[in-house]
Amino acid sequence: MHRPHLRLFLLLFLSAATFPLSGCLFRTRTLDRHLSDRPLKTATQQQLIEYVNTQAAKIQSMQATVDIDASAGDVKIGRITDYKEIRGYVLARKPAMLRMKGLLPLVRNTAFDMVSDGREFKLWIPPANKFVLGSNDASLDNAGNHQPDKRLENMRPQYIYDALLLPEVGRDEIAVLENGYETVLDAKKHRVEQPNYELAVIRKGPQGWYLSRKIEFSRADLLPHRQRIYDQMGNVATDAHYQDYKDYAGTTFPGTIEIERPRENYDITLSMVKLEINKALTNDQFALEQPPGAEVVHLDPSNTSAVKAPENQNK
Repeated sequence: MHRPHLRLFLLLFLSAATFPLSGCLFRTRTLDRHLSDRPLKTATQQQLIEYVNTQAAKIQSMQATVDIDASAGDVKIGRITDYKEIRGYVLARKPAMLRMKGLLPLVRNTAFDMVSDGREFKLWIPPANKFVLGSNDASLDNAGNHQPDKRLENMRPQYIYDALLLPEVGRDEIAVLENGYETVLDAKKHRVEQPNYELAVIRKGPQGWYLSRKIEFSRADLLPHRQRIYDQMGNVATDAHYQDYKDYAGTTFPGTIEIERPRENYDITLSMVKLEINKALTNDQFALEQPPGAEVVHLDPSNTSAVKAPENQNK
């Protein structure tokens, strides 16, 4: 049962026309960041919170051309499959709109087109002639109902949105500052630890207070370089890494974002080719209609299987 779900997951994002490379499931992250050769910067808890909130308020929308790399693993056979350099486009608009489109290599036809309004998502996969509908609610994680053998049912566009646009630290949340460490490379490429700041954000849920996320700031530049998002059971649901910060028309934004979903054993890396911040985006740009004759697949959160609907049913 595990392998079909793996194939379907990979098809959803990158289609079956790309070229896989297999390797060991347990990999070591390539460390691109180096030990700072300048005195480390300092900041207070309030200054870090103000940075997050100022950036969150400053960025209301984004439109990006990206290169997409992805990999997914199968823990039963100890292998991963990598898909490299798929050209794609990402649109995001607050409070919760997301569109992500990928193109097939060489021919540049659409591999997938995914739209979410924060409540439900639609996914069109032309190579498979499938049109997928599902809830965008992340409550499956929060309820502790994670299904490790159901990658398709677990995946939600909200995970990508939350990693792209760091939300503000709300007034109903508690932030706690920790002096931590990050692993970087010294001049001889040895791994060493360098002090950093970790801002833990605590939120109250139906079952009480819980750790919602941790934002790690490098003390070399005082910018967020990692965000871990937790579910209400204390599990790391999303682990996002931010690198290559650049100035985009007066707004600092990472040029590379890696989004890991450790329990589903997949990760997606978005490398910015072109990025426009706060460009006006219309509702039509987030509209995705069911193509005539497409096979419709409904994902029911209360059911562990995908149910195929008749071709003439349009929701």
